[in-house]
Amino acid sequence: MTDRLVIALAQVDALVGDVAANLKTARAARARAAEAGADLLLLPELHIAGYPPEDLVLKPAFQAACMRAVAELAADTADGGPAVLIGTPWRDGDKLYNAVALLDGGKVETVRYKVDLPNYGVFDEKRVFTPGPLPGPIAFRGVRIGVPICEDIWGPEPTECIHETGGEFLLVPNGSPYRRGVMDERFNVSVARVTETGLPLIYLNRVGGQDELVFDGASFALDPNGALALQMPSFREDFSTVTLERASGGWRIVPGPRASIVEGDAADYAACVLGLRDYVNKNRFPGVVFGLSGGVDSALVAAMAVDALGPERVHAVMLPYRYTSTESLEDARACAEALGIRYDVVPIAPAVEGFNALLTPVFEGRAPDITEENLQSRARGTILMAISNKFGPMVLTTGNKSEMSVGYATLYGDMNGGFNPIKDLYKGEVYALCRWRNAHVPPDALGTAGEVIPDRILTKAPSAELRENQTDQDSLPPYDALDAILEALVEDERSVAEIVAAGYEEATVRRIERLLYIAEYKRRQAAPGVKLTRRNFGRDRRYPITNGFRDPGTPVVFDTPAGQKAPRRDLVDF
Repeated sequence: MTDRLVIALAQVDALVGDVAANLKTARAARARAAEAGADLLLLPELHIAGYPPEDLVLKPAFQAACMRAVAELAADTADGGPAVLIGTPWRDGDKLYNAVALLDGGKVETVRYKVDLPNYGVFDEKRVFTPGPLPGPIAFRGVRIGVPICEDIWGPEPTECIHETGGEFLLVPNGSPYRRGVMDERFNVSVARVTETGLPLIYLNRVGGQDELVFDGASFALDPNGALALQMPSFREDFSTVTLERASGGWRIVPGPRASIVEGDAADYAACVLGLRDYVNKNRFPGVVFGLSGGVDSALVAAMAVDALGPERVHAVMLPYRYTSTESLEDARACAEALGIRYDVVPIAPAVEGFNALLTPVFEGRAPDITEENLQSRARGTILMAISNKFGPMVLTTGNKSEMSVGYATLYGDMNGGFNPIKDLYKGEVYALCRWRNAHVPPDALGTAGEVIPDRILTKAPSAELRENQTDQDSLPPYDALDAILEALVEDERSVAEIVAAGYEEATVRRIERLLYIAEYKRRQAAPGVKLTRRNFGRDRRYPITNGFRDPGTPVVFDTPAGQKAPRRDLVDF
């Protein structure tokens, strides 16, 4: 009977679809596990495929590649070194499972399937996988190990089955993405399973960015009494070992290191930086380019880009027109200099005035309006895309969640680009992260300390500067009120009546609700961006574009250009 077991935990990144690279990572982790004297290596959920594989996992050639890689890794274990528990897609007949395979003695010893397939929020596993039966423990070198997979510990049945069929402790491979408050949720769920079963629990999470999702790691281990026995760091790869020893009352975990967990503004900032870094690097862009306007949003994106990629891979372009203030020109240059990035000024007057001249015969008799404002934005977008095409960097967009909620953005203009690191930050949160970054340097940042975002950017009134003396509050409520209303509508799905009861003017709430609905078509065409909140625009919140519903009491009548009433659709700016 085994009385001592050393488990190696590989909190690693994986690239969806790059089976060869993911196999290489697994082999490197196993070599470290052997050096550490481990008996067993645990890798994250679906490591060999990357997570989430989405519909790629339905491709037979991809399934076959994953199965071959697992077989190759299994053959490695014939050397007598550590066994491996690895997450992989697994086909059995005509059914495809989210599985964990135990590799030992040169072969695949056994496989366990995920039972509870999440199908909410960012998850669509029922779309691609078959749920497995309730799992019994895996026999391994005289020990019976329970291996519930990720969502399997969010309800009691899988771990209860493992306990009742003789499981002695729980190893939980995860692909759990970051969102605010999720660490507390994971911990509370894990404590509940430990309390119910009396078994130690080791929770391993992956790390790294995958499109809109960021996996934050922060793996941990709990003793049978629910006490924290080990804590791995968040937002970076790490390797650790956990030693389990059999005592008279069952297995106990020898206490290990406890890293500090990143929380609050620091966690949001870390998620944005990691998501941006991995999106750029995994898609093999040489760097990024974006418009640096002298405003708060592009300044924060600039700081995040430098922290993610280093100043040499970041290119900022000021694109002034007649309405661009002297202060904006000065502030953009000061920000670029503080960050040490390349900074160019490309005036857009020739392009804008050329468009206006071309359109004069078509627009004859029409007064200038938002059309001319949008031409400015689209000229800027065209120039940035030209720089991207010529030199290869990806264009970053810089719109925040408040703007994307109400459509305060121009299609094919400031919405041009491949990725938006601040897409899930409301305007007030953008200011908060700017101030946080001026006071802190994240541990893995490639940027410098100090005030990298000039204070004047944080104190002046925000403006798109598309017309004389324009401010955002000309057409939007103050951002503190706007953000609160949007959070209630987007994150909480609260009714207009509930929001009004909280102290907000009914006309304002109804106007914001209307803008939120009619901007859906813009959000469908927006660049992906890092998920931070419970309901990001993209994977979480999926509303129909063509949508006639309004909260009861809201009139579904919209203005036409001439001011008449039209029953069918909203007229919105494109």
